[in-house]
Amino acid sequence: MGTNHTTESNSIIQWPSEPVGYVAILLAFITGIIHLVATTRAIEMSVVLAVLFVLNGLGFLGGAALYSTRFWRRSFFLAAAVYSLVTILALFPFQGWGVEAFYMNGTINPIVTITKVAEAFLVILSVYLYISTSD
Repeated sequence: MGTNHTTESNSIIQWPSEPVGYVAILLAFITGIIHLVATTRAIEMSVVLAVLFVLNGLGFLGGAALYSTRFWRRSFFLAAAVYSLVTILALFPFQGWGVEAFYMNGTINPIVTITKVAEAFLVILSVYLYISTSD
């Protein structure tokens, strides 16, 4: 992440220098882990869907891990924003194009709601970090 990371000399790890970066990591971990756990349910519907859940979960966890290293680049914030936005939009073809996508058996689905809220905030934080970070 260039100049906005704190680092130890010759360390591969670079921690964010501002709290917003830690919030982004937390949100990525939340949605990543939930997607991996939800794989057990997704596999009941479709093996392809379960594989997509695993890949999505690993993508969020891998992105959070990469963000914590010296290999992170400013342009990756835009990739993170797009990745999160695509993940939000990917819900609707499977669950319906309206508010009903957030419901299961007539009640609001907390897992879907938590992941989509986390992903929406991740979009916002990624764009903010892109704008506020220098190369």
